[in-house]
Amino acid sequence: MSKTTIKNLFSFNSDVKTRYVQNHEELKKTIDLCKKMGYRIVLTQGVFDLIHEGHANYLEKARAYGDMLIVGIDSDELTRKRKGPNRPIVPQSERIRMLSHLRHVDIIALRDLDHDIGHLIRVIEPDVLVVSETTKDFGKKLQMEYKPFCKKIVILPAQGTAHTSARIRNLTIEGAEQLATEISKITQDFIKKIRNAK
Repeated sequence: MSKTTIKNLFSFNSDVKTRYVQNHEELKKTIDLCKKMGYRIVLTQGVFDLIHEGHANYLEKARAYGDMLIVGIDSDELTRKRKGPNRPIVPQSERIRMLSHLRHVDIIALRDLDHDIGHLIRVIEPDVLVVSETTKDFGKKLQMEYKPFCKKIVILPAQGTAHTSARIRNLTIEGAEQLATEISKITQDFIKKIRNAK
């Protein structure tokens, strides 16, 4: 990316093609140029499945720690490994596009199955790494491990009253209840038909 392209990241005309950087070597070059231009770089990572108000609030707070927010988004394969076979609900291509529409997100990068939790941290070496306190796989040990690659690590509390897993559970329960009601009705109708046939 050139200096002009980097400045265009902050314009309203910026789109997913500009803001989603697939190649991590290109990402490193872009971030190094941004640092030379004086931008304070913030990195956060996550699945961002079923994007909701809590995600938006979290990204807004993360962005406030610097001039440019890079969001590492977990690929579909990595999400399945971390969250289970039924996740993500929303495929990565759509999650990337959704994040590109949020004004606090400047650059999006994909964290793939062969990347450990520190891959993008080592590539970007952010001024500030922002982690949600709900991220269970980023405890004190990993914080110490990745501290040399960040000037500061900020742990943010959850920014919404509901989180994605809770919403998925609610949808699953509602669906199960509807299915149970339907099965019960079909069973009762079948029993009535058998009785009437006698």
